Amino acid sequence: MKVGETTAEREKILIEIEDECRKVYGKKIEKVKEDRVRIRQEIADSEARVVAICSVMEEPPVLGRQHSDQSGRSLKEEMVKILQKLEDMEKRKSERKIQFIQVIEDIRCVRYEINGDSDETFSSDLSVDESDLSLRKLEELHRELYTLQELKRNRVKQIQDHLRTLESLCSVLGLNFRETVTKVHPSLVESEGSRSISNETLNKLASLVKQWHETKIQRMQELQDLVMTMLEFWNLMDTPAEEQQKFMNVSCNIAATVSEITKPNSLSIDLLQEVKDELCRLEELKWSKMKELVLKKRSELEDICRRTHIVLEEEDIAVENVIKAIESGDVNPEYILEQIEYRAGKVKEEALSRKEIVEKAEKWLNACEEENWLEEYNQDGNRYNAGKGSHIILKRAEKARALVNKLPAMVEALASKITIWESEKETEFLFDGNRLLLMLEDYTELREEKEQERRRKRDLKKLQGQMTSEQDKASVTKPQSAKKGLKVSTNKRFVSSPQTPRTDSPLSAKSITTPQSRHG
Repeated sequence: MKVGETTAEREKILIEIEDECRKVYGKKIEKVKEDRVRIRQEIADSEARVVAICSVMEEPPVLGRQHSDQSGRSLKEEMVKILQKLEDMEKRKSERKIQFIQVIEDIRCVRYEINGDSDETFSSDLSVDESDLSLRKLEELHRELYTLQELKRNRVKQIQDHLRTLESLCSVLGLNFRETVTKVHPSLVESEGSRSISNETLNKLASLVKQWHETKIQRMQELQDLVMTMLEFWNLMDTPAEEQQKFMNVSCNIAATVSEITKPNSLSIDLLQEVKDELCRLEELKWSKMKELVLKKRSELEDICRRTHIVLEEEDIAVENVIKAIESGDVNPEYILEQIEYRAGKVKEEALSRKEIVEKAEKWLNACEEENWLEEYNQDGNRYNAGKGSHIILKRAEKARALVNKLPAMVEALASKITIWESEKETEFLFDGNRLLLMLEDYTELREEKEQERRRKRDLKKLQGQMTSEQDKASVTKPQSAKKGLKVSTNKRFVSSPQTPRTDSPLSAKSITTPQSRHG
């Protein structure tokens, strides 16, 4: 009005203002509607993302949302709430994914250690599948990782066991352990840090252990054969103990098993060569000592025969011919030694079956010596005269009488043993070349003849006593001619036979006759 506008103009202006306000309000209303639709869409999208994340993680989509009209909250409040939920789920998803990545990386590392570069498919297989980030899948990966770690621990233990075995083998065989292992993989010689446990390394190491174990067996067998030959040389040539001492640590393994040989260098190439050199030396030395050895073994055989009262056969006696044959090279000395050893073994074997009879025969011969001594003692007229040592002689005479009284039973028992032995062996029992049973028979006959002679003397003496008392004459002298006849007869029975017994035996010239002199 102050401007001077009319009422119509004013109304027209008011209508225009009202229309403009109405348009502005309408625009505002439209904008609000659009914002509401947009927010609701964003809320729906966020909810969908939350549900998708929950699905990927296999968790229930607990949103707990109600309509804004029902909950009394505005759309913006709902939006803030769902965005907070979405942020939490995305954070959890990110953390879960990190767990997957870590487990998968661990699996990849262990697989690489075990398989090396030989299998490239594992790398492509091991990636995070974001469509499945569930705890179930994560647990599966953890189980796979645990299985691989267990396999890795077993691999490490296998590698360590192989290395210990290989170190022992290298020590015994005289090999450089570090150089041998480096050829398999350089990391195996390192005391610190991780060692290769790949399939290739394990297979190479196992193959190397097998190879050197077989080499150990071969060398052990070769060494034992060499040592056996060396021991034969030592025994053959009676090698002094001080010379054997150098190889005593080698000879002690002659009966050892593979697992028992553990000393360093006990199967080295150098040791084998050293033993071979010693065998060459002994081989050369053997021929120079062979003559001496033959004589020594022959002497031992003769000593065994002398102690067992066995007479050597004709072919065993010509020692001079054997030595000449050895010197000329016509006969192998080893063959001669084998024959002597074989003969000695046979004699020892025979001596075992003869032992009891030989011992009884020696006791019988000793008793015969005492019997002869007692006869000489009884014929000594001065035996009762007191003198130095007379009491010792009297004690011996008492013991001799007791022993002589046992002679018949001793002879009978010995004869029974001999008869059984000859029946079992189907051969005669020879004692220093004479049949022992005939010797006993000769002794028994001689003993009976002596007993008859003693009875005849007693009867003659008794008759002479009666004649003296009747005729009152001087004492008649003892018939010396009868004594001489008996002594000559006895000596004739004990003369040496064509095959002469031992000179130190009671059978010679004084005791009893030989079977040859009696039955020859």
